[in-house]
Amino acid sequence: MARLANWKKSVVAVAAVALTTAGLTMASTAPASAAARNGVCESGEFCYYYNSNNQGSVSDFTSSLANYGTTQPSCYEFKGSGNGQGLCIKNNAASVWNRSNVTVRVYYNSNYGGAYQDFAPGAKGNLNSTLKNNNASHQFNPGSAGQFWLPFPCGETWEAGTRTNHSPANAVDFNHYPEDNGWKVYASAPGTVSKVANTGSTSYGRYIVIDHGSGWQTLYAHLSSQDVSVGQKVTEKTMIGRVGSTGGSTGPHLHYEQKLNGAVQKVKFRDGSPVYWGKTNLQRKTNCP
Repeated sequence: MARLANWKKSVVAVAAVALTTAGLTMASTAPASAAARNGVCESGEFCYYYNSNNQGSVSDFTSSLANYGTTQPSCYEFKGSGNGQGLCIKNNAASVWNRSNVTVRVYYNSNYGGAYQDFAPGAKGNLNSTLKNNNASHQFNPGSAGQFWLPFPCGETWEAGTRTNHSPANAVDFNHYPEDNGWKVYASAPGTVSKVANTGSTSYGRYIVIDHGSGWQTLYAHLSSQDVSVGQKVTEKTMIGRVGSTGGSTGPHLHYEQKLNGAVQKVKFRDGSPVYWGKTNLQRKTNCP
């Protein structure tokens, strides 16, 4: 009987060891998963801090977010221990740490709008005076998407016209009544001038193309003058030319396009966008030249 009892104990022990070993083997071979939103700023994440100088509770992200929400339980909150824990992060963050491998842009408004501040991979720091406690969205690897300004000075009203038979269809024609000719045209966003060309009495006439990175370009056509050169760096406050009626134009106006990887997109601006299809009046209101 004693030998039988000892044999049973041995079997149980061996089985326990086998189960433990199996558990360890399964754990060690399980695939690694992306970091969870756990309030710890880990590799690959973009993190907000409630306080300046990367202090207080942390809220961590691995992708873009267009709207944080403002009330519990649906808002995105500070999850880490410390000051601010449990509060919604919208309009409550003071500093960040970008542990991802791409640039992350923090915006004043939801849906990637308004003033913004960029943080390079690995950057750690405080939000500037405009964005501190005024953060509403962030975007990984933003490029120029949705970050274009109307290509005119502030205070001018321009009629943006779209039509289905336009070539290309998503392009916009801008008119300033009662007279269009000679008005200043500005770059819509920072970039590098890639083309300054003239097709003569057909097509675009005098036109300019600007590269903005991440596959984005803008095109400005029918110009009466071109005041930049290929390779020149420009900002959204650089005058690049003047409105005209060159090429195949039937009257003075600015023909304008936004392209992504060569395909013309529906035009969007930070201070309001054209309607498809029809006409609407637009004014540039921010970041004035």
